[in-house]
Amino acid sequence: MLQACLNGGRTREFHPAVPFTASEIAGDAALVVAAGARELHIHPRGPDGLETLDPDHVADTLQAIRATVPGIPVGLSTHWRIAPGGIARQEPIRQWKTLPDYVSINLIEDDAEDLIALVLGKGSGVEAGIWSVDDADRFVRLSNAGKCLRVLIEINEQDVEEGLRVAEGIQAVLNAAGSKLPILMHGDEASVWPVYREAMARGFDSRIGLEDGNLLPSGQMAKDNADLLRAALAPGNR
Repeated sequence: MLQACLNGGRTREFHPAVPFTASEIAGDAALVVAAGARELHIHPRGPDGLETLDPDHVADTLQAIRATVPGIPVGLSTHWRIAPGGIARQEPIRQWKTLPDYVSINLIEDDAEDLIALVLGKGSGVEAGIWSVDDADRFVRLSNAGKCLRVLIEINEQDVEEGLRVAEGIQAVLNAAGSKLPILMHGDEASVWPVYREAMARGFDSRIGLEDGNLLPSGQMAKDNADLLRAALAPGNR
């Protein structure tokens, strides 16, 4: 399964095609699904262009996407820095009425266990974001670990060999704990394409999009998210 990560916290300085508004995100969703994406990971934005968990903005964005690409699973970020930030961001999540299919929750964050319970209790799935062996150790000890949708191995290291060693360590912890959850593995910036190819070689799911990087495998700037998806699905990269 290839997921498209459309925007993250990226700005238009990073790439002019980063979608902000609900209509822009929905339009981009149509393009990446046509290019081969089977799921979406998005960061809704407020009128100021900043990431938001506000129930109304989340609902507007989800409804716009679902009207454009019905049936495509949509996931949202819940990362620690999204306003109001820290543990306080649980309150807007608690108020959500229009729910994403899943959210990503980073195990490095202090309230990960509580947030996982909150989201599962609302009926959405959880991608458990694991950045390190320590994160993996914490995750496998959670009572709700087995109820999550998948493990999201996120390689932030810019040295590719170092990043692949981190991935090996995380997988070792998951295997030792007997985890049966699906794995989605992806890189960031310099590691995007090497980690993507490693994920394909291991039979994992992965993701591609402007949240993670703006370059094609050739090193050229991508035109947009759909350009990145087409590159990922080209025969030489699968």
